[in-house]
Amino acid sequence: MTLPVFQAPEWFLLIPALALLGWFWRPLKLHSPLRALILLIITLILADPRMRRQQDALDLWVLLDRSDSTESIVDQGLPEWRKLLEKSKPSRHDTLHFVNYAAEVVELGKDGDTFTGSRKLTRTNLALENIAAMADEKKPSRVLVFTDGFSTEPLHESAAQLESRGIPVDFRLIREETEEDFRIARLEFPERVQAGEPFLLGVIARGSKDITVPLVLRRNGQKLTETTVTLVNGAGKVEFTDRIPRTGSFEYEAEILPEKDAHPGNNRFNRWIEIAGGPRIVLATRYADDPVAKVLETQDFTVQTISDPGQLRPGLLAGARAVVFNNIPAHEVPTDFLKALDFYVREQGGGFLMVGGERSFGSGGYFQSAIDPLLPVSMELKTEHRKLSVALAIAMDRSGSMSVNVAGGVTKMDLADNGAANAIELLGPMDQVSVIAVDSAPEVFVPMSRVENHKKEFQTRARKIRSEGGGIFIYEALKAGWDQLKKTNVGTRHMILFADANDSEEPGDYKKLLAEMTSEGCTVTMIGMGTKKDQDSALLEDIAKLGNGRIYFAEQPMDIPNVFSQETVTIARSAFVKDPVGAKATGRWTEVSPKPLDWLAETDGYNLSYAREDATVSLVTTDEYLAPLVAQARRGLGRTAAISFPLGGEFSEKARAWSGYGDFVQTVTRWLMGNEVPPGIGIRHRLDGTRLTVDLLYDEALWSEKLAAMPPRIKLVEEGGVPYDVAWKRIAPGHFSVTRDLEAGSVVRGAIQVGSVALPFGPISVGASVEWAFEPERIAELRAVSTQTGGRELLNLENAWLRPPFIHEASLKLPLAIALMGLILAEALFTRTGWKLPAFSLPAGKRVRTPRPARVAKSRTAASTPVVEEMPEPEADDQPVPNVPQMPPTEDTDRRSRFQRAKDRR
Repeated sequence: MTLPVFQAPEWFLLIPALALLGWFWRPLKLHSPLRALILLIITLILADPRMRRQQDALDLWVLLDRSDSTESIVDQGLPEWRKLLEKSKPSRHDTLHFVNYAAEVVELGKDGDTFTGSRKLTRTNLALENIAAMADEKKPSRVLVFTDGFSTEPLHESAAQLESRGIPVDFRLIREETEEDFRIARLEFPERVQAGEPFLLGVIARGSKDITVPLVLRRNGQKLTETTVTLVNGAGKVEFTDRIPRTGSFEYEAEILPEKDAHPGNNRFNRWIEIAGGPRIVLATRYADDPVAKVLETQDFTVQTISDPGQLRPGLLAGARAVVFNNIPAHEVPTDFLKALDFYVREQGGGFLMVGGERSFGSGGYFQSAIDPLLPVSMELKTEHRKLSVALAIAMDRSGSMSVNVAGGVTKMDLADNGAANAIELLGPMDQVSVIAVDSAPEVFVPMSRVENHKKEFQTRARKIRSEGGGIFIYEALKAGWDQLKKTNVGTRHMILFADANDSEEPGDYKKLLAEMTSEGCTVTMIGMGTKKDQDSALLEDIAKLGNGRIYFAEQPMDIPNVFSQETVTIARSAFVKDPVGAKATGRWTEVSPKPLDWLAETDGYNLSYAREDATVSLVTTDEYLAPLVAQARRGLGRTAAISFPLGGEFSEKARAWSGYGDFVQTVTRWLMGNEVPPGIGIRHRLDGTRLTVDLLYDEALWSEKLAAMPPRIKLVEEGGVPYDVAWKRIAPGHFSVTRDLEAGSVVRGAIQVGSVALPFGPISVGASVEWAFEPERIAELRAVSTQTGGRELLNLENAWLRPPFIHEASLKLPLAIALMGLILAEALFTRTGWKLPAFSLPAGKRVRTPRPARVAKSRTAASTPVVEEMPEPEADDQPVPNVPQMPPTEDTDRRSRFQRAKDRR
């Protein structure tokens, strides 16, 4: 029998202390059996007794790597593995658990016959952590991993957890060896260099055999060089020297092109570098010789001019202090860049400026765009300020591809219907609208009609359109829209055609039809569901070009309603005033600069807008609208400004002739850039597979009190996602750190916020081919984790059921506590009732009667002759005489006894 083990035996010193207390303080009655027993049990509970027992049952957790690189191997081998493990199970008490994992972890069979999670990652660390959490603490457990060994995340965290729990990790490598696998392992260069500073760039390639393969190196999509890399002993490295004279963020991409390759998904590798310099401004403009750029360059700003808005990418925001849009339309700016600006301004502390023109603000389609809330002005044109009515025909693709679910049961068709409803909402009472659904033939849901008070009715009809299957006949859609529009006689006739960029058919003689439409003053805008790379995108672009309209590609289906709204506002509820107008200062410029400014007296034209409540307006028009010409506002940690009159191109003569032009532009830009980062604080980051680690380092003397009063925050945003907070860990004085697992192929940006200061970082690219990296270091790490936890590389599955040493400890506190409660109740009952415990005595045997001695009577005169008086014998049936308690002798009795003894001695 196993004796109990006491976790805190020092409590037994309480027993002699209680014994002494009971000896010297008798009223406590600690010598009472019940009370003594109660005190003994309390002492035992405090000593924490435990029973230790060896466990004979084992939980075997089998992890199955279901990532892309091992999926088929597991499917083929699982039936045989299961059979061998079941056959070799030592007893019925042993349990076998199968768990699938890749990017997620799920028990085998819980998601159906096959694994339905994402296979783009191999998150072995996550799977092992799940086992550590699920394993029964009262039973021994063991882990067996079937994997190729190439985890996409470090394993050290799970190794420490499993080691502390005494759970060994066995593994069996199941990767198929191939002679035709080549990959880019790493792209090496510094994260940041100064402008014009040369730096070394290294490309490391690996393969299953020694061979020479072609290599292409690109920067921002442009080919820099084409060479070869030779693999010796399975590895090869090529180094280049590069120098970038201008500041900004640049993306390098290396690609190998072997003739045969088992896994072409790992042949590319991309990474960003930041070229630092003076304060950098990103200027997006269509002007060939933008005067804004000239002014900023003369003021020692580093200006990165983007003449093609389609080249704007979120990576350009790294290291930039401000972004300027100078009269560029929204439909030419990639959606991901527009969305990135909100995080850049609010969380990373950047600045954003929009300058006026015919393709800016509402006229440029920015109403209800991703940057609409950033601006200090509202771009929607009020109904009373509109001069002309609009006739709008909306033709929508209802082909079979529009029935695809995109989120929560919402289809592409539902989103298009909502887009048409949004467009109707933005029209005025005097405007006209028609809604048409098209597949192989058109169906008019709303004939051309005045909106007036029928908005709700028209919107309800538009939302009833459903996908009917088949494809969309483009020519039929254009003709149906033109048939509705040519009946009208208004100032603006416009058509919006929504179609699938991957499934648009039967264009017919669309060029002739568009020529007829444009000759009558009608314009056509295309909204393509898809990307510019889709097979029918060129047709849609050509229709928009010939129709004197715009082309939008809704790469994300959820963007469709907003695109409809932008286009409707562009043609119906926005205005660029082309007449000269006077300008008047409001006296609020001091919030930007204490230096007074000699304002221009008049502008050639401006974008009509309205100041938001939280904006500061420095200059307004003198016409009936009193519209803002210069307005600024703070957004989160950043700042934004709106200059509603043109600073370049047409309608900018008076502005460019203004003597304070240069001073005004550079002052606004400096205000947008915000405050400099104080000294004594900095960040660094690194990417290990898909795991990002960010460190905040600071000078204790300068920052301890500030950070104690306002702890630092870190925010991350993945491309196209929503910003989110991540919890810090303070790992040492002057050092905070955070670790985050990212998705493969994602681009992440972040910012550390300390009070009103932001320290931005990123973008950080997580390689899309991380699942196919096959770094040998990962297998070495798996072996180390197995050794650390007491595991093995298992070749024979019959040895999988080796039970690790496991002693289960069961606490005796609960049964002792139950006994203690019973004794306390019994002691209370005896105390209240006066009952006493029965006296302890020897066991009773057969009673033997002994004859009483004869009583001798003596005479007072003749004492020598005794008189014997015989006592009568009791009869057999006499009852035994009860024991009468003998009273203690009284004083008189004692005195007589002494007298009698004295006489006898005589």
